[in-house]
Amino acid sequence: MIVEEFSKRNGRVVLLRQDRREGKASAVNELLRVTSTDVLVLESADTIPREETIERLCQSFMNGKVGMTGAHPMPVNDEDDCMGCVTHLIWKLHHRIAMRTPKCGELIAFRMIFNRIPADIAVDEAWIEYEILRRGYDIVYVPDAIVYNKGPENVRDHIRQRRRIACGHLDLARRTKYRVSSLHANILLLALLEVFPLFKPREWPHFFGAMVLEGLSRILGYYDFVKGERHVIWDIAETTKRVQL
Repeated sequence: MIVEEFSKRNGRVVLLRQDRREGKASAVNELLRVTSTDVLVLESADTIPREETIERLCQSFMNGKVGMTGAHPMPVNDEDDCMGCVTHLIWKLHHRIAMRTPKCGELIAFRMIFNRIPADIAVDEAWIEYEILRRGYDIVYVPDAIVYNKGPENVRDHIRQRRRIACGHLDLARRTKYRVSSLHANILLLALLEVFPLFKPREWPHFFGAMVLEGLSRILGYYDFVKGERHVIWDIAETTKRVQL
């Protein structure tokens, strides 16, 4: 493995293994168990940060009131492609929402003020948001801390990913009463009104198609939530795993 080979050359790199897939939250807990630091940076393995991104994320912690920071995810998908346009829309909305009410994902940094999160959750970053806020700290979105990711290339993977996230957010709200900003209709509507003018007329079908896909994904996520599905160990969206710059 790449990490294993790198760890042999650099003693500061440690590879933590789990014998079987137990979900991302379980892996995060293993990291929390063995880590002793004031601030922990947590990044999805299928993303690539800019060289200065980690430093920019951590600068905010000079302010003792800040408990968590979030990077600005930017997709590498071709925006002229139908699904690429959908992916860019999702992350443009995420950016607009986070500028108004910080919403973190893909790459975050947070103070080590708790030692674990529930192992049966699907939205670990959102749960960490809740943990930070309930302890009285602020969350800061850092728009110039860029991290590149890759969105799904087909409808199946897109719905699979968005459905899981929708279900996870509902589960979080049920268990904690904390609702992520994208669940607030007024915040989402304002973001849509800001983003829509950025699309050219020829891209409008993609825009409205993305809204249909998001609506369908949220309905399916609600169905999973009612059914008791947690998506703790989720099906991998294979087309999101090849980030090329």
